[in-house]
Amino acid sequence: MTGTRPDTRILELPPQWMRENMHAVLAIYGAAMGYDSGVVAGRYGYAIQHTERPGFRAVGAFAQAREGDGPAGEQLVGFGYGYLIAPGQWWHDQVRAALDRRTAKKWLPGAFEVCELHVDPGSQSQGLGRRLLHALVDVPHPVALLSTPDADTKAFRLYQADGFVDLARNYHFPGDSRPFAILGIKLPMHPRDGSPENSRA
Repeated sequence: MTGTRPDTRILELPPQWMRENMHAVLAIYGAAMGYDSGVVAGRYGYAIQHTERPGFRAVGAFAQAREGDGPAGEQLVGFGYGYLIAPGQWWHDQVRAALDRRTAKKWLPGAFEVCELHVDPGSQSQGLGRRLLHALVDVPHPVALLSTPDADTKAFRLYQADGFVDLARNYHFPGDSRPFAILGIKLPMHPRDGSPENSRA
């Protein structure tokens, strides 16, 4: 992994900023995930609704344009957002169905969902994903949860390296043929140290 560009900074993004700039935000989502414009457009309404949920928090990575790269200023090159999960939300209810009763009782109450975390392909492998993740989950909640494709991806390796543990594997969300892993971590985040703190049980 190469070093993060020193002229890239991570900022908290107010909900209103997210609503006003959601098209630019979702352009990064589409590029990172390889989705076409129709899929990205279909995500817009849901993302706007997410900004209104309790505990919503968003962070962005802004890269300073270098001399000769074009107009001076900063460009959004990555983002993450999440919120408190609650019964009745689609993702919460899907995850509750995927977990056994004991695991759900331990991990779901008061959990912060890492809903989206994406870096533009041209800015990947610079440590931005990790910086965004750590900034995003700097919240006063007991745990953070997320789902990610159950495959050997950069994202999965990042989450494992930072101490996320398996809560469920090979889970299929409705409407998506890919298997997903549901992961969780106790907050605040600490480097993986072999401690049982983040054990599934």
